[in-house]
Amino acid sequence: MRKLLSTLAVLLSLIAAIAVTAGVFIGIVVIQEKLFVPGDHLMWIFKYPFSRFVLIYQLLLMVGVFYVLNKKMKRKLGVTPSHPNHSFLHKNRRLMLSIFIFLNLALFYILISAVTVIKEDEIRNYSYLSPQGEDYRYEDVVKVEAGVYGDRFYLPFTHDQGDFYYVIELPDGSKVDLTEVGGVKGQEDERFVIEDIDRELVDKGVPKDTSLRNFEYTKDHLAKKYTDSIHRILENK
Repeated sequence: MRKLLSTLAVLLSLIAAIAVTAGVFIGIVVIQEKLFVPGDHLMWIFKYPFSRFVLIYQLLLMVGVFYVLNKKMKRKLGVTPSHPNHSFLHKNRRLMLSIFIFLNLALFYILISAVTVIKEDEIRNYSYLSPQGEDYRYEDVVKVEAGVYGDRFYLPFTHDQGDFYYVIELPDGSKVDLTEVGGVKGQEDERFVIEDIDRELVDKGVPKDTSLRNFEYTKDHLAKKYTDSIHRILENK
């Protein structure tokens, strides 16, 4: 019976931890939109690689929530160990909790502020070092690099073969991949929005480096109207 209750406590704690971390992820996106995205935006970007750090953040949060809930659940079900706990975590639980909270708050702030907003004629770039944002005109863009990722090894949760990228470099040296989309006004497909932005940038004389190499890989997972849009972007110079 004790083993069954212990297993039940683990299961319930795991379900609760997953629910909490999923809620936090949704909360991050909602907060980003509320804080940084104005109504007249064309699209907004959850910047790479911070958009991938969400997975690390969720994992850390899930482990922490699971640890706390599992202990409380077992205590309520009466399946806590009868012998004293002399583990390092137990003896230093206040310190570990403080470190855990600090790391989560720091990561949360970094993730929340990793936003770039694209408007009709303006780009506002936010970061944890510049939470108020820096404004740039389209003509301020230093250069554009666009293409398709090819057949090589990529770290998990980074890029895949056939992924389209469209990276703008800003005067402060930061690079923003417009395909790392947080949201698009009117729910239009981001490739069509990027195509419009690309025409504006090229018309304003922004240097652009593109390659059709690996383009064929896009056809493996995208419909023709999307690959045609990517092709037009890559050919537009």
